Amino acid sequence: MHIVHVTPHLPPDQAANALLPWRLGEWARERGDTIEYVAHPPLSGRAGSGRGGTAGNVTWLPRRTSSVLDRGLRIGSLTGAWRVWRAMSPVLARADLVHVHSNGLLPELAVLLARRAGKPVVLTLYGTEIWHYAPRRPVDLFTRAYHAASAVTFYSARLHGRALELGLTRRGLHVIYPPVPEEFAWHDEQAQARARAELHVQNRHLLLNVKRLHPLAGQRHLIEAMTDVVRTHPDTRLVICGEGALREELQAAARSAGVERHIMLAGLIDNRTIAQYCAAADLFVLPSLLEALPTVAVEALASGTPVLSSDNPGGLELNDVFGPDVAIVPREAPVALGSAIAGFLSDKRRTRGSTREILERTFRPAAVAAQYRAVYEAVA
Repeated sequence: MHIVHVTPHLPPDQAANALLPWRLGEWARERGDTIEYVAHPPLSGRAGSGRGGTAGNVTWLPRRTSSVLDRGLRIGSLTGAWRVWRAMSPVLARADLVHVHSNGLLPELAVLLARRAGKPVVLTLYGTEIWHYAPRRPVDLFTRAYHAASAVTFYSARLHGRALELGLTRRGLHVIYPPVPEEFAWHDEQAQARARAELHVQNRHLLLNVKRLHPLAGQRHLIEAMTDVVRTHPDTRLVICGEGALREELQAAARSAGVERHIMLAGLIDNRTIAQYCAAADLFVLPSLLEALPTVAVEALASGTPVLSSDNPGGLELNDVFGPDVAIVPREAPVALGSAIAGFLSDKRRTRGSTREILERTFRPAAVAAQYRAVYEAVA
């Protein structure tokens, strides 16, 4: 099968809609399929030519930039649409199936062009498209693409439920959770201690957060919560892995709260090191204001580390799936967050056996690949 993935992002970008297309391509290539990509150049680095580290050749489409005049006359949109059509035409001629990821001009036009060419299309939605959905006038490309696709997959059950609440009903809807790589393996207390030694962590308690430094990630509330945590558990260290525009603001917040020496902003680090931190941590803390399905939290659970999440949709869904291994506190509530962290550190534990079973059955690469393959075969 010749499969074409159309996505706004590819690695080295670390967005969910960059990593999933890349992984799906790798799995399909191992099965003997031919893979091709159409994508925008990475935001976090220069795009190469040809494969660019992916399972197949990549057609790179420049991102739209427009002046005030362009926006007023819609010149940018028209030029962008023409570029998508020109790039997609030869790619579609080779395709047996097109898998489109997320929303925006490139994905939405790709769905419509592929269906017009008679190609089956799978559309995967990650969150933003639904959480912020509103019909657009005069031309609503997203809604047209949503209904035109042969099948639609959602990153979480609550995302699927929200789509139905918005009236986006249709046949061929599926929920497929994101994959958790095998490098995020379960660690008991002894293995956790070894992982901590490898990272040279000497603190008694280790908290972890892995998210881009962005207002929606809620890290400021976590930093504010640390004042209560270190009052009862002074030998506690919080490691935040991620980069973003809020770095200086978060550093200032830590200084202001008097907890600067308890917090490390680790920046953007590789997956292997993140897996080590997930194994070494006592608790993964996710204070996000909005999440569809937080893969980073599932990776922590796979490593044996319980999760404390705010009551964002993704956190609530993880609580539905994994029960007490994912505790919930209100969003934007540093006092409640600090109290919950301190309570956990007073009685620490690793995740339950049932969590391991759910992860192997639903979230591991082989399970996720099989679910997508079933959707492909149903529409091809």
